Order: sequence, then structure tokens, then C-alpha cells
Amino acid sequence: MKICVYGAGAVGGHIAGRLGTSGADVSVVARGRHLAAIQQHGLRVETRDGELVSHPKATDRPGDLEPQDLIIVAVKAPALPAIAEDIDALLKKDGLALFVLNGVPWWYFHAHGGRLDGTRLPCLDPEGALWDRVHPERAVGAVAYTAGSMSAPGVIRAENPRNRLLIGRPDGRGDARLDELASLLNPSGLEAAVTPKIRDAIWAKLAMNLIGGSLAVLSASPMKNVLDKPAVAATAKAMAAEAAAIAHALGCDPGNPEEGLTKLTKSGHLQSIAQDLAAGRPMEVDALFRAPLDLAERVQVPTPNLDLMIDLATQRAQAAGLYHDTGS
Repeated sequence: MKICVYGAGAVGGHIAGRLGTSGADVSVVARGRHLAAIQQHGLRVETRDGELVSHPKATDRPGDLEPQDLIIVAVKAPALPAIAEDIDALLKKDGLALFVLNGVPWWYFHAHGGRLDGTRLPCLDPEGALWDRVHPERAVGAVAYTAGSMSAPGVIRAENPRNRLLIGRPDGRGDARLDELASLLNPSGLEAAVTPKIRDAIWAKLAMNLIGGSLAVLSASPMKNVLDKPAVAATAKAMAAEAAAIAHALGCDPGNPEEGLTKLTKSGHLQSIAQDLAAGRPMEVDALFRAPLDLAERVQVPTPNLDLMIDLATQRAQAAGLYHDTGS
């Protein structure tokens, strides 16, 4: 099975590095100094258990690669529509594109069932490039618990002692290729599991990202330094309840929000969207913040606490010039 990791940053590079140690036929699409370092010295992943070094095929021109059975897409959500054509051209006709994303995915309502089945989300796919070129039936959802950063070109630092990846097709069907991917990753130290309910996994993480992401953008701090304030903790609890209500209204089980909040209060990792703000990179406001509120409106769930915090965080992103509301 030929596997390409498109976007070899903190998350994608981590996954590619784990795959590289398993002997998988893996390639990466990267750019700039990061690409040059991988080409010259290999991809290095620093984990709690030691350093992993691999030498994947690396390029900034996807057209140079052979057609792929599986593409693991690990770029930020705002960049996805621009690479839809690349993904389509790089995938075998019956290949799969696995999107490792934070927030609501563009394919969310594909094979959803009910009155919202097939609904498109223009704020995530404005011109329909992903839906029409990649096609939602070739999409696979993924939720990563792999906190990390790029410490230097060609070097990824994995901060979690335990790293997990949950993957699944929107329609819940099993797939031998996903089972094979999990079998390649598990011996490397990245716990991968295939789930028939990927939307449940998305909401379990999204509920905490709505809280941690918005509060981190506003405070420029990891959650252990924010949620120790009683007033903030109370607001976070109310936000978690609202997020869970959206998930339940959409037929999903996000798990116990109290457990998620407990983990957040111990987290010394700065949320990725706050890292983007600090680094001056485009921020995933639509996928992480605006789309969940759009879903809440569609299922008529009131979200006063989420509305307030997300409006403030969105304004912070706009003030920094890192997000532009298209009005979609």
C-alpha cells in the first residue's frame, strides 16, 4: 500500500515518522526548509521513548509521486480547498484521503442520514472543490491526540507520553486499508484504531477544542494556567455542556465532558490555534469555531457561552489579520 502524507508538519510529520519506522511505502509532501532538511538528513521525530529517524520520499511537487492508495492529509483546514486538485490527481481512482483535522470536517454530512444528509458546508469548502474533486465517498475522518511541534526543520517533537489516532469512514463501513494502516502504526508507538462512529470521536475532541482553543486565543496560555480560575472554570463547564448538547442533537455521543475538562486543566500544551496566532499563521477559525456554531443553529441548540467566547476569539483572529470572515 502506497501512503503519502500531504503536509509533514507537527501532526503529519509525526505520523509519517512513525510509518517510516514500520517499513511502509511512505512519501511526504512538504515545503521550504523543512522539505530540504528531510531530503538531506531524513525526518526526525523526538518522542518520550527516543528519536525515530526515517527517510521517506519527499517533494513539494505532488505530481512527481506515483498514484497513491492512501493520502493522509494533515494541512490546516483553510488550505484544503486549494489542494483539492492535487489530492484528486495523486489518489488512485479507488484510493482514500484521510483528513487529520481539528474541528468540523468538510464532509461532515456525507452518509449522515436524516434531513441533513448530504448538506454541504460552504464555510469549509466555499467553491465545492473538495466535495466535487476529492469526493466525500473517498474521504476518511481522523482524530489525532498527538500534541507536538516542529522544533527545527526536519525535526518533530512529540510531547504526549501516549499518542492516539482514531480513524473511520463517514458511512461507518469497515475497510481493509484502514485496518492495514492501523497495523502499521501500532507497533511504532502510535495507537491507531478504526471506529465505525468517527463523528463521536470528532465531537469528543471538538468539545474540548472549542473551550481550549477559544480560551487559549484570548489568554495566550495553556489551559492549566487558565482553568484554575473559578470564574473561567465555570464558564468552561457551561461551554462543555453546550457543545455536548449540539453533538447529542446531531445523534452523536461526545463522551463525558467532565472527563475532558479534567484533562484540559492539567494540560501545559498551548493549543495549536493559539500557536498559529503567535506565529502569524492563518487560523482555523471556521472549522474549529464558526462551523460548530453553524451546526448548533441548524439543530436549534442555544449556545450563549460558546457564542460569547467564540465571537471574542474570532475578533482576536481578525484583529491580527489572520482570519477573514467570508460571510458564508
